[in-house]
Order: sequence, then structure tokens, then C-alpha cells
Amino acid sequence: MNNDKNDAEYQRILQNLETAGRTPEEPAPAATEPQTAAMQVRFPLFTPRVAPVLLAINVVVFVAPWLLDRVGVRIMGAVSVYDFLLIWGAKDNAAIFAGGQYYRFLTAMVLHGGLAHLLFNSFALYSLGFETERLFGAQRFLAIYMIAGLGGGVASYALNPNPSVGASGAIFGLVGALIAFYIVARRALGGIARQQLGSLIFITLINLALGFTSPYIDNNAHIGGLLTGALLGWLLAPRFALDTRSYPFTLVRLELRVGWPLTVAVLVALFALIATITPPL
Repeated sequence: MNNDKNDAEYQRILQNLETAGRTPEEPAPAATEPQTAAMQVRFPLFTPRVAPVLLAINVVVFVAPWLLDRVGVRIMGAVSVYDFLLIWGAKDNAAIFAGGQYYRFLTAMVLHGGLAHLLFNSFALYSLGFETERLFGAQRFLAIYMIAGLGGGVASYALNPNPSVGASGAIFGLVGALIAFYIVARRALGGIARQQLGSLIFITLINLALGFTSPYIDNNAHIGGLLTGALLGWLLAPRFALDTRSYPFTLVRLELRVGWPLTVAVLVALFALIATITPPL
């Protein structure tokens, strides 16, 4: 999704909110009606700062071990650095359940199974992550990304006995959050909300369908991340209102008062699931 194009579209849609009063015409016959003057209302967007860092982390974690392997670095003289990271960082049900290695829910989110996997997730993070942070802001974006990634990991842990890696659960969480945002903001954004919702739902269905056709794709993580992200997106999505107390009018962000407390509650619920689930091994 092109950020500049989206920004221009936001401004165009918001002109529908803009009526600023009546502007008198030049002297004319009494029957002439005054015309309505349009006033631009600036859509409040944030500058992406966290998404580029997450993108860089994913790339570095893949490229650095690859370079070390190319120059002959080995762990304990035999294991490549890349394989070592996969062995000790992937989501592995037995290691988590029997070994208490809960850190794997986090490390699995920055590991990838190959170059194609990395490129796909990096492009998705660039396309979706930057837009999500522009709309939600850095703190909300980071909360959605990390907790949705954990939600995807918990779903995989509960339902998939195979090891898995990748940021896909977190990225599907961004899709869910954007869907929630455009539902919440549909009155303010009008047609652009409907267009974006249609595109996001179509992309989601295509990717889930591909996941169901391949045994190498962890669709449990995708669905878990998507649902977690949608819930968090609804809790943390800004509610826009037109402030007419100033001139020109401004579009202000309001928030759900229980948004952050319930977000913490979601995180606690995921921790409770991890503690109580007996995963397939």
C-alpha cells in the first residue's frame, strides 16, 4: 500500500467532513444562493519509527549468520551459526513444554526458514507495518505486533506439533488490526475505508487458502495472529472526531478508555494459556 497515495486519499475523503460555512458572492441578484467553501482538514498520521527497526532486525538476524557461515564460522566446530539459531530459537513444543524455554515464542518471530520466507515477510512488514504505525502510532503498533505475534505462537503451540519460525503471526496481526481500524473509522473515511477493507479481506482469504494447501505453512499461527491483532486493533484504534472549536477545524484522535487495560488483559490471558496448555508433541 503506497503511503503517499494513501495520505492523499485520506485528505480527499476528509474534505467531505469539511464544510466551513458560507462565503458571500460578489454583488449579484437577490435570488443568487451563497456557495459553500471547502476547508481542508488534516488527517493526523504518525511517522513510522518502530516498523523500520523491526524490519532491520529481521534482515540482520538472517543475513549476519549467513555471512558468518560463508566465512567458515562454526559453533562448537561443527554447527553453522544459522542452524544453531534455528535449533535454539524456533518454536519447539517439546523444548517449551518440557524444557521451559518460553523465550522461543519471541525468538521464533525474528527467525526465517529461508531467503524466500524472509523476503515475503519483509515485504509484508514494509507494506502493512508502516501503514499500521502511521495510523496507530509507535506504542500501539509495537503492542499489536508483539502481542499478535505471541498470539500466533500460542495458537501454533496448542495445535501444531511441528517446529516453526517466522514473523507471519505478527504480520497477520497487523492485517487484523487494520481491518479493525477501517471498521471503526468507516464513518470518518467513507469510501476509502470500504476499499481498504475489501483489499485486506481479499488478501487475508488468499493467504489463508494458500496456507491450507501447504503442509509447510503454519496456518494456526496465521489465524491466531489475525484474531489477536483484530481484537487489539479494535481496542487500540483511534476514534476520530471533528473539533469545531478552532478554525480551521481539526480532526482529533480519541481513544477507548479501556483499550490499554484490556490489551494488558489479552497479554495476561496468553500467558495463562501458555502455562496451562498441554501441546501436541
